[in-house]
Amino acid sequence: MKTIKLLFLTTCVATLSFVAVAQKTTTETFKVNGNCGMCENKIEKAAKDAGASFADWDKDNKTMTVKYSSKSSNLSKIQKSIADVGYDNEGALATGESYDKLPSCCKYDRTASIQTNTMKMDCCKDGKCTMEGHEGKDCCKKGSDKTDCCKDGKCTMEGHSGKDCCKKS
Repeated sequence: MKTIKLLFLTTCVATLSFVAVAQKTTTETFKVNGNCGMCENKIEKAAKDAGASFADWDKDNKTMTVKYSSKSSNLSKIQKSIADVGYDNEGALATGESYDKLPSCCKYDRTASIQTNTMKMDCCKDGKCTMEGHEGKDCCKKGSDKTDCCKDGKCTMEGHSGKDCCKKS
């Protein structure tokens, strides 16, 4: 009986220790352009290659839901990976070269999404910076009033003043 109690106590302590060191998982949802099932496969694979443990793109709503460990990845890295395979999204635009490599069925109307600003292309999200190397910092808030770190399409962040980080082309 004493052995069973000791075994139970050891198991409880081990379980609590494991839970305490578990990494924080973040869930994010954002817009990603695309058209078909082939797009879905490429978009989800790109997200997972960038460190997402879960990736689900809804082609009807053009929304991507990802889960990732904040210790091994970040939203900016995942969005850039998706753009690198040709898909414009809220955080990064695909290059013309990567878009041109898409099969014809995957070529979405990217001009409309960029020109009508349906994709938010700035370096702030929820008051936190999404710029590579500055993810999560409070550069988008100055003092108590919420001030965006972008002005007239140029970054106002210290060390980046005047750079085009706020508009991705």
